Amino acid sequence: MSTQKKVAIVTGAASGIGKSIAQLYAQRGVAVVLSDTQSELGEQVVEHIRHTGGEAVFVAADVSQPSDCERMVSVALQRYGRLDYACNNAGIGGEQQPTADYSIEGWQHILAINLSGVFYCMKYQIPVMLASGGGAIVNIASILGQVAFPNAVGYVAAKHGVVGLTRGSAVEYASQGIRINVVGPAFISTPMIQSFESDPVLNEMLISQHPIGRLGLPDEVAELVLWLNSEKASFITGSYYPVDGGYLAR
Repeated sequence: MSTQKKVAIVTGAASGIGKSIAQLYAQRGVAVVLSDTQSELGEQVVEHIRHTGGEAVFVAADVSQPSDCERMVSVALQRYGRLDYACNNAGIGGEQQPTADYSIEGWQHILAINLSGVFYCMKYQIPVMLASGGGAIVNIASILGQVAFPNAVGYVAAKHGVVGLTRGSAVEYASQGIRINVVGPAFISTPMIQSFESDPVLNEMLISQHPIGRLGLPDEVAELVLWLNSEKASFITGSYYPVDGGYLAR
């Protein structure tokens, strides 16, 4: 990362992948605005970052609410005066039902967070980045932004949508100094899949889908996110990068 003081927003940063991304940004000297609906856990992440010499602030926010997305960007501006990077990571797993049994409420809820939430965040992040002379955004999709998975139609549809949203926005702003890419993690050992990991049969099934022979770790996703947002990736935009232990190569 550049040695100049930069500012990043990370959504869904109270645990899992988002937490690792926020902490790695701070380790690289970036001031971080963390957001999540889990305020207590989010504040704990901020406390850890500050204790280890980093700079961070927490904003309680639900990305399905446009006003919350606007507010977190406003906090970044008020606190640090600029915005250079963003990782739109917040998401939920949603219902596990076949399409005909998937509830209308469940469908609307997962799209509101996993897809519309990414759009709302970028809607408010991009103008601030343009005012600062450019920036870089990484959206977090999934391997299920490329392939299907049974009984997860809402999640699959939303993550496919994030890939399309990223590519469309990347083309729009490439000539204005903003790069936008999307990362697709496979099954990563996070709180979202703890229910799977607690079932030995299901856990082994998930592991077997990854030729590398294990589930991924949040830090492995974080390293790719920071690389994509760094100057080392200066000619990369509109691209989808899996972090999947060979899942999609099968």
